[in-house]
Amino acid sequence: MKRHFVFVCLLFILGCQLQLDKDIEAKTNSPNEPELPLSPEVTNHPQDQSDVWERIAMQLEMPMIENPKLDHYRTWYLKNPHHLKTVSERATPFLYLITERIEKEGLPLEIALLPIVESSFDQYAYSHGSAAGLWQFMPETGRVFGLEQNWWYDGRKDVLASTDAAIKLLKYLHKKFNGNWSYALAAYNTGEGRVFRAIRNNKAKGLPTDFSSLSSSLPKETRDYFPKLLALADVIKNREKYGISLRAIPNKPVVEQLKLDVQMDLSIAADFAKIPLKQLQNLNPAYNHWATSPDGPYHLLLPIDHVESFKKTFIEQDAKGINISRYKVSYGDTLGHIALRYKTSVKSIQLANDLKQNRISEGQYLMVPFGQKERSQLVKKKKPTEKKKTHDYKLTHTVTNGDNISSLADKYGISQKNLLQWNQITSTETLHIGQKLLIWKRAQNGARIRTIVYEIQEGDVLSMIADKYHVSLSDLILWNALTENAYIQPGQELTLHVDTTKLSA
Repeated sequence: MKRHFVFVCLLFILGCQLQLDKDIEAKTNSPNEPELPLSPEVTNHPQDQSDVWERIAMQLEMPMIENPKLDHYRTWYLKNPHHLKTVSERATPFLYLITERIEKEGLPLEIALLPIVESSFDQYAYSHGSAAGLWQFMPETGRVFGLEQNWWYDGRKDVLASTDAAIKLLKYLHKKFNGNWSYALAAYNTGEGRVFRAIRNNKAKGLPTDFSSLSSSLPKETRDYFPKLLALADVIKNREKYGISLRAIPNKPVVEQLKLDVQMDLSIAADFAKIPLKQLQNLNPAYNHWATSPDGPYHLLLPIDHVESFKKTFIEQDAKGINISRYKVSYGDTLGHIALRYKTSVKSIQLANDLKQNRISEGQYLMVPFGQKERSQLVKKKKPTEKKKTHDYKLTHTVTNGDNISSLADKYGISQKNLLQWNQITSTETLHIGQKLLIWKRAQNGARIRTIVYEIQEGDVLSMIADKYHVSLSDLILWNALTENAYIQPGQELTLHVDTTKLSA
């Protein structure tokens, strides 16, 4: 019986083989039979998209968590589409480069959205806690991760340098917390020590240690931080479902970093690149003043279609850059003595510092162009100046007892006519205590003003706060409707309008 079964199987296999041979022969003898084309391979890779937002959205993979804050922030983003519109405009020059770096390092693409949570993609952002730039680095953390900070240059506001530093920090934290991104991101916001303590506290109490369960041991800002990022990622990933449209950002380089080996006057660099000075400054916010740092770095981020123009003009002009020294005036100094010391001219020093006369004072800082390269500085002053906006930043004044149009115009150094126009009121109207008035101010000498809210800490006094943020005590009092001897207490909030170029000396 067993042998019979084996014999039948062999006959069956032999029959199948004979039929297969016939089929092959039939096909060989039918040359006119058309072959079916191969189906083209369908590709839908993130890197092939035309829009960086779509490239990011396709790679958002962090799991959602059970947390009421997630729903809160998702609703906020959906109800405030103008916020993401503003973010898209600010992110356009930078998002492609940031995304490229994050992909290269193998980080989740949610990290590309972190500058939205941190700074709303404001490259000049400055917090009340002294954090600066897109990634909001604190001064000391920035230095630890290689971000130089001095009077000329603040690496925390250098978009590419700070992105690289943020990636290093996040990779360090991810490893420190054994691959847990919720812990790593919380630590990015509040510090690793505080997160480790929160985990230990929960373990000691026999409580869960997932992110949401750590809430009672973390600051409010940190409790909100991770859910806010996840909510943002959900909105961007499912923007069609939520009816949100984002301004498309090209999925290709739109800016390029050009590395130089000389100090450059930014206005001359803008001329070489044939772009407005303001655009150059916005692409290179790390340079606090009108030139790159004397000791470097010298690199510039330029629109990619203007790089060749810069290179061509740089070569044609035989540009040598400039030499600038920042000099602190000592007792007895005169412009003539300083010019002689640096082998330059009094006129050059006056031009470099917008001095209308020869008077200088002890402790004053001067920028001194010297050597053969000083001609670049003189060229700068001869160029037609760009037309500037009349007013650059706004304040809000809360009317107090005794305020009137005349006194407020004097206090803020503005005209009564402008004050009336800005607030659509007439000179005969009576101001009411508590009334909010809009006031526009002009930023002086290249200042970059950002409004921050400072929370008063134990031991703070008004003069110390004013000194810390390089604002005058009188302005601080005026902005917050205080008196010079006003009592302030921890937890109270003050509004400050700070010049970010003065905060990294």
